[in-house]
Parts: sequence; structure tokens; C-alpha cells
Amino acid sequence: MPPEYFEAGSASFVDFLRLHSPELLPVNRVPGAGTVPDLPHGTTVLALTFPGGVMMAGDRRATQGNRIAYRELDKVQRADEYSVVAFAGTVGLALEMVRLFQVELEHYEKMESAPLSLPGKARRLGAVIQANLAQALQGLAVVPLFAGYEERTGTGRIYTYDITGAPQEARDYHADGSGSPYALGALKKLYRPDLSERDAATVCVQALYDAADDDAATGGPDRTRRIYPTIAVVTDDGYRALGEDEVAEIVDEVVTGRMEHPDGPVAPLR
Repeated sequence: MPPEYFEAGSASFVDFLRLHSPELLPVNRVPGAGTVPDLPHGTTVLALTFPGGVMMAGDRRATQGNRIAYRELDKVQRADEYSVVAFAGTVGLALEMVRLFQVELEHYEKMESAPLSLPGKARRLGAVIQANLAQALQGLAVVPLFAGYEERTGTGRIYTYDITGAPQEARDYHADGSGSPYALGALKKLYRPDLSERDAATVCVQALYDAADDDAATGGPDRTRRIYPTIAVVTDDGYRALGEDEVAEIVDEVVTGRMEHPDGPVAPLR
């Protein structure tokens, strides 16, 4: 084993890689300056809070130029037991950054014998994003969405980022990606602070349906192939991904309702 493996170093796995194996960092595993290849990009992801937790969802499509690169991409990933991360942007780079962030959280907990606080996790993800700034300015951007359950307050919290990596807390809900303006419109219309977990999942599907309706890069539910949005929830019980049958049932209800009202449910004026 290399001697650095036995040193009592930093609790940050990112710093460890930067010092001993910088070539393994995502920022150093993409083409160099002046080269911006046509790579698959993932789109729309969103999150919302509900009493006792937070929910995150994403469509499954990735596009490469004007064609569909992937139909079954999982953009919503478990970060650790009490947090979840999703991404929009360059797919390969985003997946590397998510894996690095997962290891970063696990490494910290092993080194410090205690998990990071939720704001601390948000800042650690920001550091991973910031390391990619030079590539983002060349067009290889990744925009994550991070959320988790805070045990101290018993509530869910959502953090958003730009390419510089500064975390900003979003209130109640947020969406990122090319379909986010349409998803945010649906969330603004349908969100309520007293949503049940089931109703929150229905709001997510409705918002992603609206995004797919107006954004060609966002994939709608594909019932013929049984490809449905990825939805995950984080509560006091920890992280849980909703099962395919559970999401399929919600999708069927939403699509059936859209047959009668193509623009979806409307919000009351009063």
C-alpha cells in the first residue's frame, strides 16, 4: 500500500485525491481546453418539501444534440442515508461528480466518526462543483440539486447551485435543467405546504409532465416501455426510492387526467 494511505490526513476525500491522484478528479477526466465535444446532457430535475421530509424527482431522458442519447438515465441518486442529489448537465461528468460526492461523505464520516451536518454536506458538494469551473466555462457544465432531511428540526431542506458551486437554500421547491421553467410553473401552481407523501409524488409527476410537454429535451412518462420518472424521498426513516409500480400507478392517474384536461389541473383563484 502507498505510504500516504497510512497518513492521518484531511477528512476531505477530494483533498486527498487532489494531493495524491489529481488525475482521478472528474475535472481532470474530460478533454482539455479548446475541445468541447457533443456529449449527452441530462435535463429536468426537481425537489419539493412536505411535512416530515423532502422529495426529489427527475425525468429519464438525456439528449445529444437533436437526438435522444439515453431513455433510462437515473438522474436522482442517493447521496447518503439522509440526503439525495440529482443533476442536470453533462452526463458523464455529472455521474463522476456524484460518485465522488458519495465517497466524500462516507470518507468524512469514517475519519471524523460523525456525519456531516446537512449544510456541511451542501458546502462539500459546492466544493466538488467549484473544481469543475474551468470546464463549465467551456460548455461542460453540471448543475446539481441537493436535498436532505435535517434530524435536528425534522424538516427537509433543498439546496441549489450555479457553476461556481455556491449553495443557496431554496424554499419549498425548486427545479433545474432545460425544462425547469415549465416544471417551476407547475410547482408554483400545485405546491401546498401540507402535501402528503403520495400527493407530493403526484405534484412531481405533474410538473415533469408539463416540462416534457414544452421542452423537447425532457422525457415524458413512457408507458409502452415502462419508463417512468425517478422519484426518491428522504424522511426520518432515511432515503427511499419509490418503486416502479408505485410510480406507474401515479403516472397512470396523471395521464388519464390529462386525456380530459391536457393542460393539467388548475389552481383555485382563492
